[in-house]
Amino acid sequence: MKVLKFGGTSVGSAERMKKVAELIVAKKNIIVVLSAMSGTTNSLVEFANCLHQKKSDVATDLLLGLHEKYKQTVEELFSKDAFKQTADEMLSSHFNYLKQYTLDSFTLFEEKAVLAQGELLSTALFQLYLEEIGHTSALLPALNFMRIDKEEEPDHFYIKENLKRELDRQPGINCFITQGFICRNVYGEIDNLKRGGSDYTASIIGVAAQADEVQIWTDIDGMHNNDPRIVDKTSPIEHLSFDEAAELAYFGAKILHPSSIRPAKEANIPVRLKSTLQPEAEGTLITADLSGEGIKAIAAKSGITAVKIKSGRMLLAYGFLRKVFEIFESYKTPIDMITTSEVAVSVTIDDTTHLEKIVAELNEYGNVEVDHDQSIVCIVGDFTSPKTGIANQVFEALTETPIRMISYGGSNHNISILINSKDTKSALQALHNYLF
Repeated sequence: MKVLKFGGTSVGSAERMKKVAELIVAKKNIIVVLSAMSGTTNSLVEFANCLHQKKSDVATDLLLGLHEKYKQTVEELFSKDAFKQTADEMLSSHFNYLKQYTLDSFTLFEEKAVLAQGELLSTALFQLYLEEIGHTSALLPALNFMRIDKEEEPDHFYIKENLKRELDRQPGINCFITQGFICRNVYGEIDNLKRGGSDYTASIIGVAAQADEVQIWTDIDGMHNNDPRIVDKTSPIEHLSFDEAAELAYFGAKILHPSSIRPAKEANIPVRLKSTLQPEAEGTLITADLSGEGIKAIAAKSGITAVKIKSGRMLLAYGFLRKVFEIFESYKTPIDMITTSEVAVSVTIDDTTHLEKIVAELNEYGNVEVDHDQSIVCIVGDFTSPKTGIANQVFEALTETPIRMISYGGSNHNISILINSKDTKSALQALHNYLF
């Protein structure tokens, strides 16, 4: 069995849905995971915000506009009147459900139920379209088997047992359609996976179903060796290890969320990144195996803040770093990069929600400097080879770029540097020209 995930742009219109259907009709033993149609979740978030602000008239108008958009999609997607009527009735059911919230009070968990309608709509329409073209398939309701625990982590045992039960209920079916992103929490309320969204769903299902492969289909032909939105003449990477892919995803490669492949990595299930616009392309295969030496790709993560704590109390002292890191931990603020000297430690964060409080507590241990508008540039590859000079190549490429921090040696798969965000584009292009 294979698990195929298609994102919002892949099902963002009637035309795109038809293209996805063409891709899957020749395949057997598959579970198809769909995101909401592109733009739908943003509209539902805006709708929910209006309800929180008691702007019921504005919320109603938003809902009417979204309903009209879906009616147009139905008109373009289906050719037979009977299926159009069924689709319109399904739309009315979902939008009447949403309309009730314009009349009553609105809570956080009801907001989660509102946001879930995007995935429920896309999967219902897509499965109905497969029915119209004569392809046998079945809906697999994610809310019947996808659950998170009290720590908001996937409850893998529950998911595996209940997914098996759902699949066993429909013997003879070898194409199932299910929702990404949405789930229930430990109390049975509608919730979502947050990190990684539908990619995460596909990976979790892949493990639960003991799939041969998880495929993530987007509008890009695999993970590229640099950011194609910024750099000219990038190219897709044929193969990456799980660790290399996770590093690239964490440090800016938008095609994949860093959390999404972790379940597949732990179960050693290959993940393949494919393009709906170029289905014939091989894309990028991600496995546990390392292949090739040296530098494979570059990624950048903006919106970084650097915090430097300088104190003579660090010199020949123990326990100082623990105290510093406990402050970040107490405010649940993850650290990306760390560099130290005898009298100073610098760290980077991307969440500045509690920065003012963090700095106030750090001031008790030394002088604190904060630099905003920074970017981490991550150079990823297999650096376990005895060959030398990899770091030197990076620094030679960046002779014109001021560097704030360097992290090298903490991983066998990356070199990270911190630069001012205004230098990101030129740094990425310089690295690409020099290294590739």
